Amino acid sequence: MKLHQVLRNVGNFRSVFDFGGRDVAHWFPGHMAKGLKQMRATLRSVDCIIEIHDHIPFSGRNPVFQETLDVRPHVLILNKMDLTDLSNKQGILKKLEKSGVKNVLFTDCLKQQDDNIKKLVPVVVEMIESRPRFNKDEDTNYCLMLIGVPNVGKSSLINALRRTYLKKGRASRVGGEPGITKAVLTKIQVCQRPVVHLFDTPGVLPPKIESVETGMKLALCGTILDHLVGEDIIADYLLYSLNRLGKFSYVEKYDLQEPSDNIQHVLKRIAVKLKKTQRVKAITGVGNITVTIPNYTAAAYDFIRAFRKGELGRVMLD
Repeated sequence: MKLHQVLRNVGNFRSVFDFGGRDVAHWFPGHMAKGLKQMRATLRSVDCIIEIHDHIPFSGRNPVFQETLDVRPHVLILNKMDLTDLSNKQGILKKLEKSGVKNVLFTDCLKQQDDNIKKLVPVVVEMIESRPRFNKDEDTNYCLMLIGVPNVGKSSLINALRRTYLKKGRASRVGGEPGITKAVLTKIQVCQRPVVHLFDTPGVLPPKIESVETGMKLALCGTILDHLVGEDIIADYLLYSLNRLGKFSYVEKYDLQEPSDNIQHVLKRIAVKLKKTQRVKAITGVGNITVTIPNYTAAAYDFIRAFRKGELGRVMLD
């Protein structure tokens, strides 16, 4: 499709997303009080906090962490940058700096080598040494705490650090679903010179999501299990977001004639292309018959998974 045809259609897209009166409180679990309590109790032995996030560097961060961050050196890692539109990188950094976040690294922790991973330990050591450590001034061993909402790449970061500094393999299981890291405060060595240990923590969601839209962004990034929100609503929000941002690569990927704002139409095309169908019984005037229809849930799942794998282009949701 020619560019002018796509642009002509943009005016027909939704300017706002209808959440249908949904209540975000029904989607998200509690703020995992046990984890937070143990994290706070361990702070005395922590020299620096590493916070990790991804496509949503502003609205998706847990505000509960901020109380802790103010009393320790803090580095924010924005991960999965291979999937993220960084055309406004300077704007992102300026906005973060206004909120008090000055040390930011952009990473892709699944790469075998990432230059920003190599920078992390020197940056952290410099930050720690520039501030008093009280009774630990003579101690050249450092202890970090890794925090973040679920499924932003905490385990991938640990493995990348060990790969870079220790030349060792996995210490932490990586999974595509939130909740893989169950243990609270597992201590893992990630560097030998200097000796650096890191407390891995389970993903902790805010006690209250500030808006339904923030909740939907978190769901789209895989922060909670899809079925708790519903693959259909997540897929519809994804379509809305792609159209709003002018990201139309889904048209070619799924053999659509043109961009569409109708999620049922898009999912039907995806189901047809991928041969995802289901047989259901239908009641007719002549009795029950079995018909084959598109499997919209399976199509929605493929659409969402394609976004998370970067197959629909680089996207920054905030």
